[in-house]
Amino acid sequence: MARVAVLMAEGYEESETLTIVDLLRRAEIECHTFSFGEEFVKGMHNMYIKADKIFGEEVKDYDLMILPGGRPGGANLKENPDVIKMVQYYNENNKYLAAMCSGTVVLSDANVIEGKKVTGYTGYADKLVGGIFLEDVVVFDQNIITSQGPATPYPFAFKIAEVLGKDVSEMKERLMYNFANGK
Repeated sequence: MARVAVLMAEGYEESETLTIVDLLRRAEIECHTFSFGEEFVKGMHNMYIKADKIFGEEVKDYDLMILPGGRPGGANLKENPDVIKMVQYYNENNKYLAAMCSGTVVLSDANVIEGKKVTGYTGYADKLVGGIFLEDVVVFDQNIITSQGPATPYPFAFKIAEVLGKDVSEMKERLMYNFANGK
């Protein structure tokens, strides 16, 4: 079974982080949240959420790592040298990396998007150095999955689940995703 690690730095965007975790767990994908030293992590909108685990070498044992955005969550991930090293480890070992909103800048700073198609928050084309920026809601290229922002966790999580081998068509129906998107 595929395992997903979701990083939660202080200031993470709650709607991105928690929605993604919820959807992946509904898809029966083993998914754990990781914090940096503190058990409870303060989100961008002052919600304190208890992380499942503390960030460390164990993250290397996962198949996919997610970098949510948020202010200053994305910047806090980007400024953490251990996160940058882990992103590079994932890329060097052909493991999946997924990032959205300001979390996408971590991929750029780790130099893992060179020549790869990516997306990110509005106006991030100049911040995602080396990547080929697209305006799509979700972009998947090689081992990198990116998405735009707080309104896009559903299609982002569905793409992650599909990449990990899950059929999410029934889940989309149960969650009324197709109805909400006019399909």
